[in-house]
Amino acid sequence: MVMPRNFQVICEVEPATRSDLMHVRHQIGVLSKVASAFLIPDNHLGRATVSSVAVAHEVTQMGGRAIACLNARDRNLLGFRRDLLTAAAYGVEEFLFVYGDRPASGARSPDLTVRTMMSEARSFPVGRTGTVGGFRVGVTTGLTPLPAWKAGADFLFVQVGFSVERLMEWRASIDFGGQCFAGVMVVASAAMARKLAADVPQLAVPDEVITRIDRDRDAGVELACDLVARIRDSRQFDGVHLIPVSRYRDVASRLEGIL
Repeated sequence: MVMPRNFQVICEVEPATRSDLMHVRHQIGVLSKVASAFLIPDNHLGRATVSSVAVAHEVTQMGGRAIACLNARDRNLLGFRRDLLTAAAYGVEEFLFVYGDRPASGARSPDLTVRTMMSEARSFPVGRTGTVGGFRVGVTTGLTPLPAWKAGADFLFVQVGFSVERLMEWRASIDFGGQCFAGVMVVASAAMARKLAADVPQLAVPDEVITRIDRDRDAGVELACDLVARIRDSRQFDGVHLIPVSRYRDVASRLEGIL
């Protein structure tokens, strides 16, 4: 396996649920000291948010690098092509394609999947010269065998985990030539940890972590930052996809002394 030359920290920002982007700009400003790039969520948790493509453009205007997330849940094929066209016009070139959580209504677009999104992006003409395949495309994966079509992505975002050893075992089990980013989330409270376990069983937080967070409100930040350092030191991943939630100020401060 080729070891990563430069370890990247891709920070996920809390999306804008109103037209005011001040909070997004503040996150970018605070995290810019430690972030290599920013992931912009798309209708996060089923809430309407400002277009991830528009916010990604805002990030580039601030001098940052942005990855716009697009989900299959909230758009049909025509809507997806519109988003690609808008991205090309704005100069947004990196995407993370996701399936999207099941909507409360149970209804979703029947003609769009992550696989078809990736295929469309690969054949879409980008820029004034109409270059085909100019987008960089990433997909998500669990700690499971990698389907052949996902191996065609430029990068992988691996599900959030709390065991470096489990991540290492999974990484050694797959053959993937692109970049791999391990998921790390700040668990801000014991209540958040219990909700995660109830809503997404595969993201269950270990009991010892919950106990530590119950005793110390800063423990979630410390554990996440320490996990980032351990993943970096393993030299098996190109970086991390870091979800700091509302604790982004504390994360930036602590990571600055680690990385």
